[in-house]
Amino acid sequence: MSNTKLNKEDGSMHLADSKKGTLNVQKRKKAIWAYIFLAPQIIVFFVFSAYPIVMSYIYSFYDWTGIGPLNNFVGLGNYIQLLNSPRFWNSLVVSIYYIVGTTVIGVGVALILAIILNDAKLKGRGIYRVIYFLPVVTTTAIVGIIMSNLFGIRGLVNQLLLQLNIISTPITWLTEGTLALMILIVVGAWKGLGINMVYWLAGLQSIPHDLYESAQLDGAGFWRTLWYITLPLLKPMMMVIILLSLVSGVNAFDLVKTLTDGGPNFATETLDLFIYNFAFTSQFGGGTTRMGYASAAGVLLGIFTFIISTVFGAAAFGKNLMKRRMKVEPKGGVHK
Repeated sequence: MSNTKLNKEDGSMHLADSKKGTLNVQKRKKAIWAYIFLAPQIIVFFVFSAYPIVMSYIYSFYDWTGIGPLNNFVGLGNYIQLLNSPRFWNSLVVSIYYIVGTTVIGVGVALILAIILNDAKLKGRGIYRVIYFLPVVTTTAIVGIIMSNLFGIRGLVNQLLLQLNIISTPITWLTEGTLALMILIVVGAWKGLGINMVYWLAGLQSIPHDLYESAQLDGAGFWRTLWYITLPLLKPMMMVIILLSLVSGVNAFDLVKTLTDGGPNFATETLDLFIYNFAFTSQFGGGTTRMGYASAAGVLLGIFTFIISTVFGAAAFGKNLMKRRMKVEPKGGVHK
């Protein structure tokens, strides 16, 4: 009997070991296939994202034209020149104006549209949503070219205003500094209006309808419901939308290049266009391209973007994280 029991135990142990071995082989196969599917994306990331970023930091310490070996090491010379350049600071201020302007207009107007289109009684809501989302799927360069023609001296906007006798002479929309910057901000906000509206609609549709029914029973009108129910419940979504809008506002190159090209007199030149002008054109670099100088500006642009996202993220979500920690941790401290 004892030998029979031992044989059964040995058999069960061998069976368990074989099952474990089979499971390990299956796990390895799954892991291998996972790495195979991830490999192309990882390679693309390192080739087109990580490698250029690292090389930009290296180039920023050289006075390099973009062609030939890296021979002329200047250390922090490019950064010192940038910080002493009025044009660099002007492009930074223009970028800030553009980022803040497009965020305020784009996020605010998108919220109003989302509230209107969220009304189930509105007929043709789907058509309106498609119309407002069209600028998002339209190439930004095409938007810039179309708008530059519309706001040109002989563009459709001037022709329409002249026909309506609103103006007596054509307005130079894109050749006056302040006016050109305002047009750029409005067009940029309009371009991102659709995606912000989709975010707002997602937030509005996540609010329980029972809250609105209870508010109606209590006699609350539209504005009281908006102020005490809708906006407080949309606050987390609001912070995310604003943060995304701020970060996306940094990448304004294609719109600025096609709409105003940084003019007049650099009044609409943003940081990314500033980098392009020195990296790939010779008219601003003393007859030659200045890739090292532009790389230093790119590094500062990255730092600027990091500061925006970090400061706003800490201000927006820091309090919520602290509240969650206070709720999780006991009042008397952590008990072991």
